[in-house]
Amino acid sequence: MVHKALEAMVAYVREHPAPLHSQETIATRRSDYLKVAEAIRGEEIPMESVTDVVIPLEGRMLQARHYVPLGDESKALVLYFHGGSFCIGDLETHDGLCRALSDSTKMRFLAIEYRLAPEHPFPEGINDTIDSLRYVSANLSKYADKDAKLIVFGDSSGGNFAAVGVAQTRNENLNIVAQVLINPAMGPEIVTESSHAYGSGFMLDNDQLRSDYLQYLNGYQDHTDPRVSPLMASDLTNSPPAIVVVAECDPLRDEGVAYTGLLEHFGVEVELLEAEGMTHGFLRLGGIIPECFEIVNDLAEHMHRFVEKS
Repeated sequence: MVHKALEAMVAYVREHPAPLHSQETIATRRSDYLKVAEAIRGEEIPMESVTDVVIPLEGRMLQARHYVPLGDESKALVLYFHGGSFCIGDLETHDGLCRALSDSTKMRFLAIEYRLAPEHPFPEGINDTIDSLRYVSANLSKYADKDAKLIVFGDSSGGNFAAVGVAQTRNENLNIVAQVLINPAMGPEIVTESSHAYGSGFMLDNDQLRSDYLQYLNGYQDHTDPRVSPLMASDLTNSPPAIVVVAECDPLRDEGVAYTGLLEHFGVEVELLEAEGMTHGFLRLGGIIPECFEIVNDLAEHMHRFVEKS
């Protein structure tokens, strides 16, 4: 059942369905997504500093944004990969969320603007993620205290990238003490019970997600590739501990639950947190609906626990 605080918004979305993504230009979608982000961000949360930086990778430069919260505890740097269904989203659309998360956890955040489909289809975004992990781990002192720990954090499609990036580098000693996956997208099949129950009218529609997967994969057909579908990973041993957050009324809920089970199967410590009554993308609504951000205190506690244990 949808949380009472979200009922009006869900009703509005159902009464005013957006055009299928395939009927819009990518420029229009990105512009509309930014407008929505600006409308829901709420009051700007003050920070000690917010600095735009560049991540130099082989053959390309990625934009990034570094957040230092007021009361920074200097314990960890959180490397953040935004959502947006593989095709939209950037530093601006998720600025409000990064500020809120950094402020609540008292951890520094470094948000990465990876390359998007359709201009940069699979595996370019994955490569950006993996190379960013390696670069930031090797240059941690540029962004945090020399003794700080590294946490990898992704939501939605960014959760897919974060999970894949951590899995692909799990034996490289990158000093990653935790991975945080929020409503992660775990593959293009979209056949779970939650996808059927909540795949229309609950903020993320299956038809739109399938359209975006088609653009992202750009003809790549092997859905068993664990870089596409993390649930198909054949070995996740030595992965860092995980926190997986799912929303009750999200078509991706069961994918996140299943990935939790897969991590446990390979002996990875994992905590599953469920946001009751919440829909996909609920954390981004915290600026206007405070109830959407209630789970963050619990999340922050888990993140701090993994940092202290490492």
